[in-house]
Amino acid sequence: MAAIPVNLVIEKGTDFEASFNITNEDGSPLNLLGYTASCRFKKSYNAVSFIQINVNFVSRPGGIISMVMTNGQTNALERRRYAYEIVITSPSGYKTRVVEGVATVTGGL
Repeated sequence: MAAIPVNLVIEKGTDFEASFNITNEDGSPLNLLGYTASCRFKKSYNAVSFIQINVNFVSRPGGIISMVMTNGQTNALERRRYAYEIVITSPSGYKTRVVEGVATVTGGL
């Protein structure tokens, strides 16, 4: 399964949520029962350090996940572009990058 490319705009100092539908190759929802997920923001694709972002399961049977940040978390981000990815891990330990892109943080004081 290829990662879904999604570019995001995040306003600094506000609450943020973005939902994603994860599907099988045939387009049917991927059943995420037993899966875990993680999201990382990096200042560049080659950066070693990263910022961990919360991922929630909106509907495990429906394959829907969401990236969630509080206003405090977005306020702590620099106004800049970040490379990000969401990786899911199957119950057997197989990791798959399902969403990736550029997150642009704007606004704020």
